[in-house]
Amino acid sequence: QTQLVESGGGLVQPGGSLRLSCTASGFSLDYYNIGWFRQAPGKEREGVSCISTSGISTDYADAVKDRFTISRDNAKNTIYLQMNSLKPEDTAVYYCAARFIRCPGVVAGTGTDWGKGTLVTVSS
Repeated sequence: QTQLVESGGGLVQPGGSLRLSCTASGFSLDYYNIGWFRQAPGKEREGVSCISTSGISTDYADAVKDRFTISRDNAKNTIYLQMNSLKPEDTAVYYCAARFIRCPGVVAGTGTDWGKGTLVTVSS
């Protein structure tokens, strides 16, 4: 069995920061591109960021470019999303995903593994 578990979501004021984590069990992240996606109420799920297997290549949606940073720690089997200068429009459920992630592009495939998500709310 394989699982991805997100954590770190919560309520934050506009302009604040939050760090999301995603830990994998049942498989190693070493061999896969990893992605972060989000879904706001009434909206389609969209790609936020991804990082390649090497950890060198990354990609970001235009809406979060220069504010969010993705990273990975293969030793801990964990990926992170550092979110700075948060805006109300960043409010969404954030999901981590692995396997069959196109990066660059932040596009998932039919065989992609998904976490259950963590809620991020940006409000004063």
